[in-house]
Amino acid sequence: MNNYQIHYFGLLGERRGLAEESIASPEQTPAGLYAAINAEHRLGMEVSDFRVAVNDEFTPWEHPLHDGDHIAFLPPMSGG
Repeated sequence: MNNYQIHYFGLLGERRGLAEESIASPEQTPAGLYAAINAEHRLGMEVSDFRVAVNDEFTPWEHPLHDGDHIAFLPPMSGG
């Protein structure tokens, strides 16, 4: 079981009801981690709808995670 710091942005943060949280999870990739979070909290977005960053760098969804990683889920932003 690894500990991760999760950061939610935009619509994901609104749906989750918070901007960040620490979680313990056996998941080893951002895709698996998001799937587990989405199953529990019904965030309603697919990984194809947004990007992920691990430790402040954009990564593929199958990037291997390590204990203590910071994962940011970044949906498309709009504004003016």
